[in-house]
Amino acid sequence: TNAYGDTFLHDFANVDAFKDLVAVKYPAIIMSISQISETLFILTIPFFLKRFGIKKVMLFSMIAWIFRFGLFAYGDPAANLWMIFLSCIIYGMAFDFFNISGSLFVETQSDQRIRASAQGLFMMMTNGFGAFLGSRLSGIVIDKYFLMADGQFDWQGIWLAFAGYSLVVAILFALFFKHKHDPEAVASLNH
Repeated sequence: TNAYGDTFLHDFANVDAFKDLVAVKYPAIIMSISQISETLFILTIPFFLKRFGIKKVMLFSMIAWIFRFGLFAYGDPAANLWMIFLSCIIYGMAFDFFNISGSLFVETQSDQRIRASAQGLFMMMTNGFGAFLGSRLSGIVIDKYFLMADGQFDWQGIWLAFAGYSLVVAILFALFFKHKHDPEAVASLNH
């Protein structure tokens, strides 16, 4: 979503009240908060995994995506810039908690003989094919349903659609992903 985040902030340049604001002129600076947050949240993962387990940590990630998109939906580079900042901070949890706990799930559930291949497949599906297809499909959906007649994007609608999609995924995940938390299994992981 950082690619969309930059575009989102750049689009505020079309609004006279926002066009000269730092967040609009230099959105990469604002969006870099996401990477800083990622660096900090990765340090909290051992605590959260030990306390809550892989399923809940992955669910926290999905809920974080809902909040990230919801904050973007109502944020702007002036009075509601705090929402954009908070969205960028939440990104660290959304991204790290899913990727790291998902990788650890693969680590603990796959046979040692195929573990490296399973990890490669997980990364390829989430950050390779998944990211590519997600970007392409979301672009098609945005162009079809959220591009207004004047060529502007309905950013609030886009972000709320992303939040709604994330909510559906989180509910389905909570219902269908069966994994019992075992603190000893998490503690026994060494690299």
